[in-house]
Amino acid sequence: MRLPRLVVAAPATGQGKTTVATGLMAALRRRGLAVSGHKVGPDYIDPGYHALACGRPGRNLDPHLVGEDRVVPLLLHGAAVPAPADVAVVEGVMGLFDGKVGGRGFSSTAHVAALTASPVVLVVDVSRSSRTLGAVVHGLATYDDDVHVAGVVLNQVGSPRLVEEISDAVRLPVLGALPRDPGLAVPSRHLGLVPAAERAEAEATLDALAARVEEHVDLDAVLALARAAPDLDAAAWDPAAEVAPPSAARPRVAVAGGRAFTFSYAETTELLTAAGCEVVVFDPTRDPLPERTAGIYLGGGFPEVHAASLAGNHALLTAVRDAVTAGVPTVAECAGLLYLCRTLDDTAMVGALDATAAMAERLTLRYPTAVAAADTLLTRAGEEVTGHEFHRTLTAPEAGDVPAWRIGDDVVGHAGPTLHASYLHTHWAGHPRLAQRFADAVHAHEATRAAP
Repeated sequence: MRLPRLVVAAPATGQGKTTVATGLMAALRRRGLAVSGHKVGPDYIDPGYHALACGRPGRNLDPHLVGEDRVVPLLLHGAAVPAPADVAVVEGVMGLFDGKVGGRGFSSTAHVAALTASPVVLVVDVSRSSRTLGAVVHGLATYDDDVHVAGVVLNQVGSPRLVEEISDAVRLPVLGALPRDPGLAVPSRHLGLVPAAERAEAEATLDALAARVEEHVDLDAVLALARAAPDLDAAAWDPAAEVAPPSAARPRVAVAGGRAFTFSYAETTELLTAAGCEVVVFDPTRDPLPERTAGIYLGGGFPEVHAASLAGNHALLTAVRDAVTAGVPTVAECAGLLYLCRTLDDTAMVGALDATAAMAERLTLRYPTAVAAADTLLTRAGEEVTGHEFHRTLTAPEAGDVPAWRIGDDVVGHAGPTLHASYLHTHWAGHPRLAQRFADAVHAHEATRAAP
């Protein structure tokens, strides 16, 4: 299958990958091209900026979460939905060869670039070095024969003379040189960048970024590299081939959104729709629980930042607590787990779980394989899934009477026949049986409610 594409990578984190990748997406779209934005790894925040830049969902490509064999099909799916893309831009993660710790580069940007046979454009921060960057680029370009580093974009440039000096030292095409501009920096918080949905000025910043990239990057040369990528011998991923509706009904699944719940994968709702569910997004800071809700999905986000607004929606807290207690099938990941606790930093939450949550001193970051601790709404005892955790809160207790997962020596989360709540984020495209089981439970709940 033909798909012009490239990967935007860097020698290390903090070099400007997000700035350049998002700017390229926006600039190419301003040229009238349909652009598909993708992110290596599990990160939710960068795809939010990609979605703004491209006008279509941002997508993740993560071999750990979905398996190596699904990376190319998911790339092709993202480039086909909602309409065929003219070019795909994939933003990398960390340094080019940095992946899962102990995995010898597994799930790194280089790994995904090799799996997708995509040319790599390196973003290099030049604010603290000059000719030495020639050696850095040369080393990255020759380190792995399966990775094709095709060009370089210089970032944080201070003068034209510096560009000349570095261009003379780099043995690859220099595709652009972006001058220093603190105004284009994305603000951060305890878990990383602030999501696009929480930045009122995000679209204006994006316009300025697109203009900067148009001015300082050779877009024709970038497109030429993307169009030189070889054809891909694979079919696009299809959610309808992974799940099936268990009944003719269209039960409603309420999916948390808004500023407090910005972390989700687009494929999750696509799988639920393919499994015969009607997905309705609601904002827990201000909306009621949608009428006729037969299932609830509470994804990730920053409830600790928006705790007061969440607590202020008293009617929803009561409605969600009553629904969970009544057996409405409910899945909660990370932020959803916190929302279902009695309190979050002493602020009242739903109270469907006999647990409290609070900010912690240390960040929890892991990329584990988890084992199902019991038969639950989503799992069968002993099954393995891959996932990731990224949070700076802790719950007490860490697990309920029926834990959701066993991760190493830890048992974590709260689960049962109609509930699954934990810190672990999973990508259902890699584990579609989770989506099917949730949909089956939602359909069954709808049938029970509709019975005379």
